[in-house]
Amino acid sequence: MIVMYVKPGCPYCQKARDYYNENGIEFTEYDAQNDKLRQKEMLEYSGGDLVVPCIVANGEYVQSGWGAPLRG
Repeated sequence: MIVMYVKPGCPYCQKARDYYNENGIEFTEYDAQNDKLRQKEMLEYSGGDLVVPCIVANGEYVQSGWGAPLRG
């Protein structure tokens, strides 16, 4: 299961969203900007990195940012 922590209007979050949708990969999305509980959760996974999107797969931190190189 993939969890993606995002902020509204983030173009890199949208690119990640598009990638998962185009490839039929299910994900759950949380607003880490306006939901402070989810932001705290994201920071625990990312080691304090505020960059979004923050991707977590099966409870394991994968990355912060999107693209090559990662941007967010």
